[in-house]
Amino acid sequence: MIMYSAEGEDDQSSTTSARPCRLFSLVEIQSATMDFSDELVIGKGAFGKVYKGQISREKACHAVAIKRQDSMSNQGEPEFRSEIEMLSKLRHNHLVSLVGYCDDSKEMILVYEYMPNGTLYHHLHKAQTPLNWVQRMKIAIGAARGLDYLHTGVGTQHGVVHRDVKTSNILLDNNLEAMISDFGLSKIGPTNHSTSYVTGSVKGTFGYLDPDYFYTRKLTTKVDVYAFGVVLFELLSGRLAVDELYGEEECSLVMWAKKCVKERKIDQMVDPSIKGTIHPKCARGFAQIANRCVHSVPKERPTMSEVVASLQALQVQEKKYDYPVRSRGKTGFPSRIPEFLVSSTKLYIPEFLVSSTKLYTGAKVVIHPLLN
Repeated sequence: MIMYSAEGEDDQSSTTSARPCRLFSLVEIQSATMDFSDELVIGKGAFGKVYKGQISREKACHAVAIKRQDSMSNQGEPEFRSEIEMLSKLRHNHLVSLVGYCDDSKEMILVYEYMPNGTLYHHLHKAQTPLNWVQRMKIAIGAARGLDYLHTGVGTQHGVVHRDVKTSNILLDNNLEAMISDFGLSKIGPTNHSTSYVTGSVKGTFGYLDPDYFYTRKLTTKVDVYAFGVVLFELLSGRLAVDELYGEEECSLVMWAKKCVKERKIDQMVDPSIKGTIHPKCARGFAQIANRCVHSVPKERPTMSEVVASLQALQVQEKKYDYPVRSRGKTGFPSRIPEFLVSSTKLYIPEFLVSSTKLYTGAKVVIHPLLN
């Protein structure tokens, strides 16, 4: 049985504590999955099939997700050990929790807390009821917080690079809170993005893979930032990261989205299912954040901490607009500035908001770099 602990970095992380990572027998796993019944399969990834199961814990039955390694998978023991190592050390409200594992009779099985709302990929590309804009923004911020926790080294001496950020690796709980999952390709790396990196074989998913990383093999946290930019474009547009239906010139979401941003055709990017529910200026701000995440030069990309702050600022702006038509005051802006945007001397706010209303505060106004 592995014991692990982690320190909290903000209100989104858990306080320091120790929890057991349970070692399951193969018999227990077989019982939980009705001997790996196909009726209980809820997904399949590069590692293998994922089953919904029931385990007994603290005198009660709990739903879990059980991921079983496929003998034909190109992922094996290194990814299995990496997943256990990472999730045994890290705890955060936006990281999926590892309940335990099974390493028995040549089986490699991972047991996670069950996420009833499945993957973000499913909701964006397969679900009959699309996510609304408020939900998409909430998911973006939650996932960004999870990645920021990994990158800033909380719980480890060094930052962790996920290396496989994508919508199918972002799970959603009962409240549609985002959970980063699948740490099989993760690697402990440097926190000094500009001067330090680690090298090795290139890992990731086509469509989300940082071109600079592909060519140089230099792995930094900016690889995750690039992939997260792709996720943001998916959230805004509802399009797949790669979709051959759009032809050679537009099959890449990143290439198409960059062109739209450059030509100031943001309206063309917005998912038809959410058009009319997102203010044009907020759509523009969201697209600009995503565009900077996928900058061709890694050092020009923001950190995940900056992305979190920018998305939070944008979320506040969206509420101010009461878009498309809801009751509001003369300006449509709140009388009180949210505390997380204000320090004792500075107020982080986008330029277009400063020019459109009076700010009743003694703080110095600082134009937020990611929202212009």
